[in-house]
Amino acid sequence: MKQLRARLYEFELEKKRVEAAKTEATKLDINFGSQIRSYVLAPYRMIKDHRTKLAIGDVDRVLEGDIEPLIHAYLVFRKTGKTAGDGKDELPE
Repeated sequence: MKQLRARLYEFELEKKRVEAAKTEATKLDINFGSQIRSYVLAPYRMIKDHRTKLAIGDVDRVLEGDIEPLIHAYLVFRKTGKTAGDGKDELPE
C-alpha cells in the first residue's frame, strides 16, 4: 500500500508540474513593446489598450479611477474575441 500511495502521489505531482509548465509557456516576455496599454499625455491625450484596440480620449477620467470601459472591453474580448477596433461602434453588453 505504501508503494501504491507513493506512486499515486508522484503521479499527481507530475500532473501539477505539467499544468504549471503550460501556464508558464503562455506567459510573454517582459520587454519593451510588450505592454498591454499605452498612456499618452503629450502632445495629444489618449489611452490605448493594445489587447482590445480600445482608445479612450478622456485621460483624466481614467487616471482618476474610472476604468470600467477598459474592464468591459477586456471581458468582452476574453469571452467573444471581439475587439473595439473590429469596426463595430460598440461592444456587446
